[in-house]
Amino acid sequence: MKKLILTLLCSAIALAAMPALAFDISIIQHALHPSLDASAQGFQDTLKESGLDVKFTPIHYSQGNSTTSQQNVNDIIDERPALILAISTPSAQHVVAKVKDTPVLFTAVTDPVAAELVTSLEKPGGNVTGTSDMSPLADLVAIVREIHPDAKTMGTIYNPGEINSVVQVEIVKKAAEANGFTLIEATTADNAGVTQAAQSLIGKADVILIVTDNTAISSYEAILKVSTDHKIPLYPAEADSLAKGGCLTLSLDYYELGRQTGDIAVKILKDGVKPADIPVELQKNFKLVYNPAYLGQIGLTLPKSVQDRATEVSK
Repeated sequence: MKKLILTLLCSAIALAAMPALAFDISIIQHALHPSLDASAQGFQDTLKESGLDVKFTPIHYSQGNSTTSQQNVNDIIDERPALILAISTPSAQHVVAKVKDTPVLFTAVTDPVAAELVTSLEKPGGNVTGTSDMSPLADLVAIVREIHPDAKTMGTIYNPGEINSVVQVEIVKKAAEANGFTLIEATTADNAGVTQAAQSLIGKADVILIVTDNTAISSYEAILKVSTDHKIPLYPAEADSLAKGGCLTLSLDYYELGRQTGDIAVKILKDGVKPADIPVELQKNFKLVYNPAYLGQIGLTLPKSVQDRATEVSK
């Protein structure tokens, strides 16, 4: 009996002395932008606070370039991480196309089903799940109509090569028609064409609404300049762009979305839950925020009915 107790005691001491299992995590991000950066930070902060021993390799930035993104995926495969985070739809698509065994999480992806990342939101299947940044675009269009009762045309700028953008623009188009707008689409395949796309809306669009298109958002300053120079009211679909300039938006918190994604990572790494069994999550709470400085620049005053339920955007 004494020998058994001694053996058990030694085993317990040995187990206690063993270092905690360490997890290497790789992150790929399609472009530098405050919203995407906030998602990455929220994800990292949550895992650091989880008690897990995690190590993050330097983030692989793709500079909005598909070729660079695919090379980044090859580099990540060589890193042999325990888990991969893909930020934005193009990054997620490139990872999912090549990685079949390692758990893959995505965030800042608008429609993961249309992007063919998961089978469904409820039952993702495979080795992939994550969080969606689908914005309440139809609600935003309705608010734009409330602000501009006499406007006839709404312009938008996007990259038709991004499936997330195509899905969003289709939502905007239906909402625009339902609210009496004619939608004018200006497209560009890359950042270099954003200025020209914005200029094509001069004299045609009474207002401009920008979805969370990676190309348009990463060159938002070019759209903002056309908007302010020609006093065309601009409505971005996220608050980080609004802080630079724009009338108003329904704000999604990308940092909190990153934290939600981090919680999913903890379930996988700590609790052993399979990605296939974790439903894709959406953010449920949105804030109505406006930019008073920009409104002053273009000489627009929000109706009291809108201003009473909105707050100033954070700088």
